[in-house]
Amino acid sequence: MSEVDGADDGPAKRPGRDPGGSEGPGGGTGTGGGTGTASAGRTGGGARLGGWTRFVTARPRLSLLVALLLTALAVVAGSGVADRLGSGGWEDPTAQSTYATKALEREFPASQPNLLLLLDAGAASVDDPSVAAEAKRIAARLAAEHGVTGVGSYWQSGSPALKARDGHEALIAARITGDETAAADTLDRLAPSYRGKSGPVEVEVGGPIAVRHEMQTTIKEDLTRAEMIALPVTLLLLVMVFGSAVAALLPLGVGIIAILGTNAVLRGLTEVTDVSVFAMNLTTALGLGLAIDYALFIVRRFREELATGAPPRAAIGVTLRTAGRTVLFSSLTVAVSLAAMLVFPQYFLRSFAYAGIAVVLLAAAAALILLPAALMLLGDRVNSLDLRRLFRRGRQDPSGGGAVWGRTAALVMRRAPLFAVATTAGLIVLGLPFLGVKFGTADDRQLPSGAESHIVQQHIRDGFPGSPGGALEVLAEGSATPTEYARYRERIAALPEVLRVDGPLVKGDAAYFSVLPKGEAVDEGAQRLVGELRAADAPFGTSVTGTAAVLVDSKHAIADRLPWAAGFIAIVTLLLVFLLTGSVLIPVQAVLLNALSLTAMFGAVVWVFQDGHLSGLLDFTSSGSIETTLPVLMFCVAFGLSMDYGVFLLSRIKEEYDHTGDHREAVRFGLQRTGGLITAAAVILAVVMVAIGTSRVANTKMLGLGVALAVLMDAMVVRSLLVPAVMRLTGKATWWAPGPLRRFHDRFGLSEAETPRPAPAAEPVPDTVSRAEPVPDAVPDVSAESGRDRAEARG
Repeated sequence: MSEVDGADDGPAKRPGRDPGGSEGPGGGTGTGGGTGTASAGRTGGGARLGGWTRFVTARPRLSLLVALLLTALAVVAGSGVADRLGSGGWEDPTAQSTYATKALEREFPASQPNLLLLLDAGAASVDDPSVAAEAKRIAARLAAEHGVTGVGSYWQSGSPALKARDGHEALIAARITGDETAAADTLDRLAPSYRGKSGPVEVEVGGPIAVRHEMQTTIKEDLTRAEMIALPVTLLLLVMVFGSAVAALLPLGVGIIAILGTNAVLRGLTEVTDVSVFAMNLTTALGLGLAIDYALFIVRRFREELATGAPPRAAIGVTLRTAGRTVLFSSLTVAVSLAAMLVFPQYFLRSFAYAGIAVVLLAAAAALILLPAALMLLGDRVNSLDLRRLFRRGRQDPSGGGAVWGRTAALVMRRAPLFAVATTAGLIVLGLPFLGVKFGTADDRQLPSGAESHIVQQHIRDGFPGSPGGALEVLAEGSATPTEYARYRERIAALPEVLRVDGPLVKGDAAYFSVLPKGEAVDEGAQRLVGELRAADAPFGTSVTGTAAVLVDSKHAIADRLPWAAGFIAIVTLLLVFLLTGSVLIPVQAVLLNALSLTAMFGAVVWVFQDGHLSGLLDFTSSGSIETTLPVLMFCVAFGLSMDYGVFLLSRIKEEYDHTGDHREAVRFGLQRTGGLITAAAVILAVVMVAIGTSRVANTKMLGLGVALAVLMDAMVVRSLLVPAVMRLTGKATWWAPGPLRRFHDRFGLSEAETPRPAPAAEPVPDTVSRAEPVPDAVPDVSAESGRDRAEARG
């Protein structure tokens, strides 16, 4: 792993920078020289940041005490949040299928079974008198249970759809009433007393409610395991990067605060809206990943300032004006990408927006408020406990890896057309499998193959005619005669995708028909059948629901709102990157290259999780499709994280260009300074995402491993090769903006504009200031670089 490169040279030491200017302990700004483009209009912003420095350093102990109390309150407020989260949320609440589902549940509860009991008679037939008697007894007992309605069975109806082809298995179907939480409580109460041997039959519990409940339980268990994996590995990596156990603990502290605070936010949201249990995975991943990114950036810059002899308060002032400003900007770009999911009606996607925005803003707040307070108290002790001394051997690399990144940038820019074309072509090729994507819905195959509800559903798929759990229900509303019902039934029975039609069951002016497709519950034939049923002529109003209908409506809702979400992300990202750079071209490049960096992720998702490659190695069951909302979620998360790294790189390039006016040198210097930082941050975030990807639930595995791949591709391919190549090709035109926009940026723009190094006169510098020792190539340091590397950095 590469170092988060060495310390920056003072602004007075690079060509084109004015050695004048000073900053006192309060954090006031000085004046900078150079080309003049960075300094115009910045005085007010510098004063505000100076005030912020005084605010966060005035009472550091009090700040940390308040944070400790708030964290304790968050632990209490967020306790039990997982038990209140739902495991659904893929349906559009305004869709026709949702309306029909609620109406059928109200008028015909037996039409919407969510609990299935699979009775296995062993070698006997399900029609054997002793088996039939026991099955009827179980069904009667289930019908008498509180919270259960609409009990039906093969032995009651004789329906061939409820009997296995081999005659040894049959089903009892029922509906557990209430919302997700109440239904889960009822299932917990009933399942143990029905599961297992009962006379001549063996009973297993399945159905949609069992699948969702088992998925929720599995996710909670997997999340705990992921945290147990991610935390120690992350701490080890941070120690390797920082070279100090004290410095390494600070990012973890920021991450834990962000996670606990977000859990409290989610707990509060469950009082007013539905929240998906899957959102907790994003809370952990982003809470650790982004907190580490932000703290890594701030602690690194603080240590650089200390290494130049600056006192802690002045070092914090410079850190907040530079790294702190970039962290604030970066958090806004990530939050914007996640906020785009709020335009979708499915609460599954909206939940990730709730969790993501909360954890990003809390991580940024902790990094910009609590971290400076902790650094103020620690001072030079932030470099304490260098555990790597135990492992140091051999020759050390004094550059900390920065020279490697500088040479890489120089090589890429010398061969810019080759690198631009080859990298772009390679990314497009990796994304080609996504052209064959098939969208589906989450089902029992998300669960491990040994999960009981998965076993039940697999028995039904393999052994029962049609798809008993995948029937389409047609709700008929309006008065009609028996003859009109019969004609309508004949009309829909003649449709090519229909295996059988049951009904109608009439109640007042309403009735419903159960239509069984010939194939799988959500295959293309079943989805075509939904459209045919909705288009079929009828003398009464009709609404169609069922698994395939929910999928069709969900796909329509996403397709309808996707342009709005994409437009929101693109427009706000363009604006934010313009405020960072003052360029018209760079924001366009950022959006396009960010999108291009995600192609490998989408191609891998289809190749692995849809087509089933590596399913044995990764231990999951492929359903042959991708859940409809997952690509949207993965795009928003991965795009935001890519922008996070893009801001780190662009801010350094912009800073150098403002000081020197040398475009090519600015790109080289920017990659030299941030290449190691971005790589280290990406590796650590990828470790967290891979830990999430060890989940036994396929969708969570897909999210974790897919985003980990996207993060690594962005950091190691796009930021390292494609961005410098493209910026070299566009040359100085990269920085062009029309006069009105240039003046707007001078007044309102934000950037990591480095101000002159403060004179270390306000506080004495103790003789015991820790100087980082050189380290082996494999464990580079984040502390001050050697004079040789300083000279190389200056060119």
